[in-house]
Amino acid sequence: MPNTASARKSLRQNAKRRADNNEWKGRLKRLTKSYRKLLEAGKKDDAQKLVSQIYKTADKMAAKGRVKRNKARRVKSRLTRAATQS
Repeated sequence: MPNTASARKSLRQNAKRRADNNEWKGRLKRLTKSYRKLLEAGKKDDAQKLVSQIYKTADKMAAKGRVKRNKARRVKSRLTRAATQS
């Protein structure tokens, strides 16, 4: 347990940041999962509607430092490649 007031505040801030980061990561994971399921089902039109949402989420996460820029780029690249291969 933290002893000083600043350490207690830091603990609160870290807990809030961790919760926010996990929420964003979960959001990206859910979007990509539903995108892949739509592709497997052959619903390319519906999957295409999700692409912009996934791109936006990945870019926002990279801008805020929730994920590294290269990971966001890699996610987008893999989604595009998955769409062209199926």
